[in-house]
Amino acid sequence: MTDHRALLVVDVQPTFCEGGALAVPGGNDVARAIAEYAAAHRGEYDLVVTTQDWHVDPGAHFSETPDFVDTWPPHGVAGTAEAELHPALAELGPDASVRKGAYAAAYSGFEGVDAEGRALAQILEGAGIAAVDVVGIAESHCVKATALDALELGLATRVLTDLTVPVTPELGAAARDELRTAGVELATS
Repeated sequence: MTDHRALLVVDVQPTFCEGGALAVPGGNDVARAIAEYAAAHRGEYDLVVTTQDWHVDPGAHFSETPDFVDTWPPHGVAGTAEAELHPALAELGPDASVRKGAYAAAYSGFEGVDAEGRALAQILEGAGIAAVDVVGIAESHCVKATALDALELGLATRVLTDLTVPVTPELGAAARDELRTAGVELATS
């Protein structure tokens, strides 16, 4: 733990897994793989933080006729079972949990706050975190946005590509190119 590293578990929620409102193929498998990885590697992290889409009334983010770019079908609705952490993460015991997107679209975990109103950046800074590993759903959207924001904050940022899944293979390839170009390290667990 000499590098003060945190594990950021992004939006691993039933709403983004098979059977959910905005399902990503492979979501359930990734949720289980993240749970296994976190259990086996917990000692390597100073902090484990989860993020969740937690939409109360996100305005134009929800649409009855979504374009799947800026507008989406309702998902991650606050207070529903689909918005909770995936059941595979029941034993995760995160050090902090951040919810985002209550009243607006929010892709990056850095747009969220915990129950005390602390932003993700404050939580990480308060723990002296210098490096993050980012995992979760979906690689092409919220994982990418969270990783890019972490890098912008000066954190050494790594995405564990086998512990995330994109909406489509094409969007995943584009996301990995964008992350790599920005300076995010892509690795496997």
